[in-house]
This record gives sequence, structure tokens and C-alpha cells, in this order.
Amino acid sequence: MKLLGLDVGSSSIKASVVDVNTGQSVASAFYPENEMAIIAEKNGWAEQEPGEWWDNIKRCLLDIKNQGVDLREIESIGISYQMHGLVCIDKNGKVLRPSIIWCDSRAVEIGNRAFNSIGNGKCLSRLLNSPGNFTASKLKWVKDNEPGLYDKVYKIMLPGDYIAMKLTGEINTTISGLSEGIFWDFKENNIAGFLLDFYGIDKSLIPEITPTFGMQGRVNKQAASELGLKEGIPVAYRAGDQPNNAFSLNVLNVGEIAATAGTSGVVYGVTDAVNYDPASRVNIFAHVNHSETLKRLGVLLCVNGTGILNSWVRKIIGKEKITYRDMNLMASDIPVGSDGISIFSFGNGAERMLENNDTGAYITGVNFNRHGDAHIYRAVQEGIAFALNYGIRIMKEKNKLIPSVIKAGFANMFLSDIFAKTIASITNTPIYLYNTDGSTGAARGAGVGAGIYKSTGEAFTNLKIIKEIGPDQSAKQQYIDAYEKWHEKLKKIIN
Repeated sequence: MKLLGLDVGSSSIKASVVDVNTGQSVASAFYPENEMAIIAEKNGWAEQEPGEWWDNIKRCLLDIKNQGVDLREIESIGISYQMHGLVCIDKNGKVLRPSIIWCDSRAVEIGNRAFNSIGNGKCLSRLLNSPGNFTASKLKWVKDNEPGLYDKVYKIMLPGDYIAMKLTGEINTTISGLSEGIFWDFKENNIAGFLLDFYGIDKSLIPEITPTFGMQGRVNKQAASELGLKEGIPVAYRAGDQPNNAFSLNVLNVGEIAATAGTSGVVYGVTDAVNYDPASRVNIFAHVNHSETLKRLGVLLCVNGTGILNSWVRKIIGKEKITYRDMNLMASDIPVGSDGISIFSFGNGAERMLENNDTGAYITGVNFNRHGDAHIYRAVQEGIAFALNYGIRIMKEKNKLIPSVIKAGFANMFLSDIFAKTIASITNTPIYLYNTDGSTGAARGAGVGAGIYKSTGEAFTNLKIIKEIGPDQSAKQQYIDAYEKWHEKLKKIIN
């Protein structure tokens, strides 16, 4: 018996098949080999075609089939997806426009006006966040700027909701998803009617609610034919990529911390207390196991420019002729602090951590006579780690989340010892790296949701630590000094 996990990212789609008995991934694939295109017709915009996500899912499953896996042995499907995106469909299920994705900044001012007009206290106590640049504000942008198209909208969805619709023909969403789109009122435990009323958005555009774990629909005949799956198998789990990353690491209880460093970088902690940041620099959403009787909230800090910065440097400086492994090796020859170079990775849209300012990226301290490629490669990794630490300090102060350990999958930028050791050293926190990723986590979630696993504990029986990276005590002060110099420069940038 096998489970399928689909991870719908903004860089690529990844699919993994997990064997129920061993808990191990038996095959995986991702497409495209290079990053998916992000459409940016104007500065600060970021869009993708939802049809491209579906096409890449088909390519992934064909690849997995060619690896010798019988797709008809799959008994349940789970979906992880890039958060905060907006997909608009008409009554026939046709996509009306490209998806406005998570790193698009066009709705910042719309959200800021709502925050100030409705009242900061009301928004923070009931939405747990500012409306900010989230999905609800993006929908308001469509209403204001594309009224003819908006009039055709039958339902709006998050990216994972769209993929679930393509699989099952059913249109629904989850409370976790609604909370990440800032559509959920935690005081009323219902759709946030007061925000929709302020935006002039009809509540009927919101899909029906389905459980995060449980029956969300069954694969229909058309999807089964396109993908090579059995008709009728359940889609039984769905979550945004960051709640799912935490779930993938078995981070479900108060005080536990997960991290990821893909296109964006995230630290995500679980709490049962509403200690929100008044400036909404870190955000609170319903975690995958949140309910009225068991309050589990995910506190999320995000740095948009993480892996995308590393990729950009590889393209621009390395001309794509160098591997990430080679970049890491070259960077390891450079001392802590990158010989005075500081990089600020804020070049991928408005940063919530910087109060929705889109400062752009900065490189400072370059000396033409001293510095080469390797200095830049190290400064990139340190700069991203420093930005994440800046957010962790906000979480400690505002949300009282103090990590004793940070869990992450052994993937993306955590493949680099420099990156992981920088975070471990400046936070004085060990990092445990596990044999998991978003797609295998989604597959395990599918097993829980379908009742194939009797508990989450059973689903994670074979989750293993494959590497532990602790603080570098001998160079700890050097890391701290380098961070403080970076932070002093950051204050000048944001002020």
C-alpha cells in the first residue's frame, strides 16, 4: 500500500510515493528541472499559471511510473502548496487569470488601509494579523482593478485548493487555508465577514470548508486518466507549505520549532497563546491540528529572499556553470563575516518582517581588490541566516517562543553546513536535520487523513535524524559580531 504526496511550490512541483509499511519514500520526482517562471509584468508583481502546476504534476507522476512504481497501488493523496496565492475560477471551473502568488506585493497598501480603517486591535484580536498583503487583500485588488473579470468569479481558491479541484472536481478549502488567506475570524470561529464586508466581497466566493485531515474528495475519472491513478482514491490531507513542513517534521505541540529554506526561508513555531506582534511582522495562522477544542497556532516568520537569492547569485556570478555544492565548498574557505561583505536578501517582494516594505536587496562592504566570488557566496548564506535570526528575535520577544532545538528537512539550503552552522551559532540552538521534505510529509498526512495510520505518531515511526549541527563554540563570538554589524546596517536601510 502506498501514499502520494504532492508539494506545489513556486520553484517546482515535487511528488513522492511513501510505502505505508516502511514509512519510507520509494520514489520521487520534481519538475521542472530549472525553476518555474514567475510572471512579473510590473515591479513587485509575481504571478504563475495554475495550469503549469498541473502539467508538472503529470510530468512528476510519469517519471515516478518510469521508476517502476505502480501508481495504481496508491491509496490516498495529500497536498502541500505555496501559501497566500489567489486562484480565481468561473462557474465552469476555468481559471480566469494567472494566480497572484505569495511574493506579489501589489496589495500591500490595500491591506494597510484596511488595518488602519477597521482598527489594529480588532484585526489583531480576530484575524491574528494585519490583512497585509495576504490573499483577501489580493482579491480586493482584483475587484478594484479588474472589475469585468471579478464579476465572472464563481469561487476563489488557494493553490492547493485548485489542485484538489483538478483531482476531484470538488471545490473546497480548509480552516488552516482560510486563516493563511486572512479570511478566518478566530473569535467567531467562522469566515471573517467583517473583513469581507469592508472589502465589498461576497461571502459566496469562499469555498465550502473541509477538514485538513479527512475526506476532501475522490479522484475523478478525468484526473485518474490523466495521471494514471485509480479512480475513487481519496484526497485526505491539504496544508500550506509551512504548516505542512512543520507537520513533516512532527512539529505539532506547543513550543516546537520547524524551519525551511527553499525559495523563501521560514521559521515556524507552535503555540496555544495569542501573543501577536502589533506590527504584524511575524504572523499567526491555524496549524494543521488546530480545532475549537485544541488550540494549535503556527507562528510564522518569513524571509522571501532565501533560496531565490542563492539561485540568482549562481546565475549571475556563476553563469550557471557552478553547482550549489561547489559554491558551498568555495564559501567554506572564507572566514566568518565574509571579510566585511554584508548582503541583505530582501529582493523578492515586500517583506512582512520589515512591515511590508519592499526595500530591495543590498550588497555592502565590497572591496574590488580583496573580494571574489567565494566571498559573495558566503555572504549570501550568512545574510539569509542573519535575516532569519532577526525574525527569531521578534518571535522570542513578541510571541515568547524560545527554541531549544530547530528541526528542518535535510534539503535546500540546509544542505550547506555554512548556512546551518551560522543559524545554530547566532541563535545558540542546535539544528536537527531529518529524512523528510514537504512531499513526503504530505504523503504521511494523506495516510493520517484516510485512517491508514491510526495516529500521527504511527505516521512518523520512521522519521529519523540524519544530521545534527550545533553552535560553533570556538567561533561563536565571531558569528555574533558579524550579525550585529549586519543588523546595524539593516537599521539604516529600513529607517
